Amino acid sequence: MRESYQNRLNEGAPRDEFQPRSTPRARIVSSIECPPAARALSPPRASNRLMLPYRLLAPVLHRIDPERAHRAALGALKLGIAGRARGPDDPRLACTLWGLGFANPIGLAAGFDKDAEVFEHMLALGFGFVEAGSVTPRPQPGNPRPRLFRLTEDGAVINRFGFNSRGLDGFVARLRARAGGGIVGANVGKNKDTEDAAADYVQGIMAVCPYADYLVCNVSSPNTPGLRGLQARGAISALLARVLEARARSAPDPDHPPPLLAKVGPDLTEEQVCDIAEVVLGCGVDGLIVGNTTVSRPSGLRSRHREEAGGLSGRPLLPLANACLAAMYRYTRGRIPIIGCGGVASGADAYAKIRAGASLVQVYSALVFHGPQLVQAIKRDLARLLAADGFENVAQAVGVDQALGAASTSPAATGAQGDR
Repeated sequence: MRESYQNRLNEGAPRDEFQPRSTPRARIVSSIECPPAARALSPPRASNRLMLPYRLLAPVLHRIDPERAHRAALGALKLGIAGRARGPDDPRLACTLWGLGFANPIGLAAGFDKDAEVFEHMLALGFGFVEAGSVTPRPQPGNPRPRLFRLTEDGAVINRFGFNSRGLDGFVARLRARAGGGIVGANVGKNKDTEDAAADYVQGIMAVCPYADYLVCNVSSPNTPGLRGLQARGAISALLARVLEARARSAPDPDHPPPLLAKVGPDLTEEQVCDIAEVVLGCGVDGLIVGNTTVSRPSGLRSRHREEAGGLSGRPLLPLANACLAAMYRYTRGRIPIIGCGGVASGADAYAKIRAGASLVQVYSALVFHGPQLVQAIKRDLARLLAADGFENVAQAVGVDQALGAASTSPAATGAQGDR
């Protein structure tokens, strides 16, 4: 039964800081492509009550400025007209990490709810967890507009927001006032003009620690000058040491502080992956998020916006993000949980990340093209894939491709590319 997934694959089942590179620096050589999920499984759909409105609204939303469309989406969520998930999740999707019980492993990535305005509404759509942020200590406008671009032909998005944020005060107040359950993480960043970057992360972690279920230090956005330099071995080691100390001082229960994760990008060399793995295993950090947007531009992009400066996310990011994820899982030897982020648009995409080493998976850009019903579709198809391969739960599938050997299980190695 464990061979069914592979069988389906074989059958086809400042500006220079974020300037795109046509030929990026040498990175991890191995690549894990995503299976052709849209053909192997049913297309994203849910109840007609959810599907029809988005089909009607999408053409309208895609005719207006992407940033205005995003604000409209937030407004619709606040009004409660985006729908709700129906019924419980498949028990096969339930998982426990850091003492937290996740109804399913599909989460909303940071960036959608930057100011913690709609995290409860997104949980109601069926996400297993939601990550708010990135938030900076002080309000800042971010980079000049336009700074968000849809690459519709490519199923991708380019942004160069630059940590636009209303600051910690309102963000924390909304977390403090949350009434419902569900798992909510808080993702913190630094202000553009801060020289002591670690001081901003310390301030952010201390402010959100009492109110968030997990904490994230985002050190990988390509749109803030110098930020990705914090991924260097010495820099990330020093930063995490200070942040861990801040968490210890601010946790409501010092014996059970919320887990702390570092978010790193997909544009890492093998040496950088190795360095980060050694640092996080040695310092006491609880997990990693791999990865963020990429400054590279994969060949074959068709949109007229493909050369816009900024970080690329969406479907073209999946192979690069999965390769980085798999390498990080190998170097950490599966000893630290990883949240896989980047390029997920189907249950098969999520499954590929889990098999590569992700314990949880995050989604964002695909919502632009498929709408809120995508969440239910991903969960439904992921449960089917787990069952077809004989897994009783998500945890059993985590990193299985690493254990079996990438050469025999990677779609890239078998030549199954698919028309994605």
